[in-house]
Amino acid sequence: MALLRLISLFFVGLLLAGCASGSPQSGSGTAAPGGNETLSAADFATLIAQPDVVLLDVRTPAEFASGHLAGSRNVDFEASDFKTQISGLPKDATYALYCRSGNRSGQALAVMKAAGFTKVQHLGGGITSWQAAGRPVVS
Repeated sequence: MALLRLISLFFVGLLLAGCASGSPQSGSGTAAPGGNETLSAADFATLIAQPDVVLLDVRTPAEFASGHLAGSRNVDFEASDFKTQISGLPKDATYALYCRSGNRSGQALAVMKAAGFTKVQHLGGGITSWQAAGRPVVS
């Protein structure tokens, strides 16, 4: 019985060690497809500089009007028709999402992945981290 318990603890330890070493750190991702979904401001800038990347600001229209990334489209995550709005978007396009802090864009990313979108990444720390990195916004 003690040997079985010891073996079980060993395998649980291996499992936890494997999960911890393989998990990416927030904000340190790359723009590689299938890689980390949460990007730093620098990696996000690289991603959105690529042709055909769709930049989505998932904040409210009032937040969007107060300043946003150039070329972004406002699709309010908190709107009751968010799922309807994204249903009209091509699922095979590459999407770059951001919000104020990274919370809503992370949630929107999960909703989009569940809806069948395959290439979706978001800005860790949101527009706040973007501005802290000295990156521009437009009104």
